[in-house]
Amino acid sequence: MTGKAAKRTKTQERMRKLNLLTMLPPLAAIGAMLIAIDARAWWQAVILAIGVAAAMVASVWWAAGDVLRVAWPCLLVTAAVWLLGAAVFDGHTAFYGITVVGPLIIPKLPRRRGAAALGLIAFVAAAGATKLLVSHEDIPAMLILYVAIPTGVAVVATGLMIPGQRFYDLVEELERSREREAELAVIRERMRFASDLHDIQGHTLHVVKLKLALAEKLVHSDLDRVREELRELHALVGDTISQTKELAYAQRRLNLSAELENAKNLFEAAGILVRVDREAEVDAQAGELLGQVLRETTTNILRHAQAKQVRITLSASGIAIVNDGVPDAPLPELSGLATLRQRLADSGGELTVAQKDRRFVTAAAFPHNRKAREDSK
Repeated sequence: MTGKAAKRTKTQERMRKLNLLTMLPPLAAIGAMLIAIDARAWWQAVILAIGVAAAMVASVWWAAGDVLRVAWPCLLVTAAVWLLGAAVFDGHTAFYGITVVGPLIIPKLPRRRGAAALGLIAFVAAAGATKLLVSHEDIPAMLILYVAIPTGVAVVATGLMIPGQRFYDLVEELERSREREAELAVIRERMRFASDLHDIQGHTLHVVKLKLALAEKLVHSDLDRVREELRELHALVGDTISQTKELAYAQRRLNLSAELENAKNLFEAAGILVRVDREAEVDAQAGELLGQVLRETTTNILRHAQAKQVRITLSASGIAIVNDGVPDAPLPELSGLATLRQRLADSGGELTVAQKDRRFVTAAAFPHNRKAREDSK
């Protein structure tokens, strides 16, 4: 059994116990009291007790969510008890069992609940009216005791149970909604982890590829530079291992200043002219997300563009990266940026990409940061 199913089963078990504790004692007490009032011989008490017992059985199965399994036996028994009470002996409380069982069953029916409710009420009234066939004494009192009161009880009990069942259905739906939200949270966390892992590993692999290509060109002409590149690769791989561990233990934090310096070094190593305009600082939380945008954009430029120039502008509210060398083609699908767009949106930011005149613009901004700075002036 999965954890989700086990949790649902546990909740249902708690609801079952609560229903049993709140229903069975009052039902048993009322049934015992009615037997004591109405029975004038032992066999009458037995018949009435059978009706009460059937009502108790239906209540137990209703609390377990499977009352339809015992629906017909309980209905037939309680209906027979009511007919015997009305037609054979003066058992004007013999309707008790059927007015418990019927309202428990009707809300559980898959369809035609209204027709079933009308049928139950009509039967209770008709069975009670049989008393008039065997006794003609004090007809008004007979109508009240055997028709009006039982019918009224059936109407009230059925009317209360239908919205009551809707309440339990709502509780179950809320439980399912919580489960779905928990599943979505797990999926979102997995996507976040996968995206971060892609940022770390993908970025590192592209840098390694770039530096290895550079070292291969210089291996016969500049061994000192080759050694430097290999030392940087060794440090980069070690840093990537550390970042992966931090990601696994939810400790990873990006430093925007470090990402700016890293992006600048990478572009210069690739022979790309880079310009960084740092107009203002941003807060730490925004800086971490902007660092992710910069890292993802740097990787995209190295992978997809034949850039000659890159301009990075950092403002009080965000960052903008503009690069040339973009082919005259439709805007490419960049899944990494699509994931970051959702992250920024969740934090009150926005991420936009645009392609024009063979240039690609990636801009991330937090409008509330800009507004807060303007208000403070």
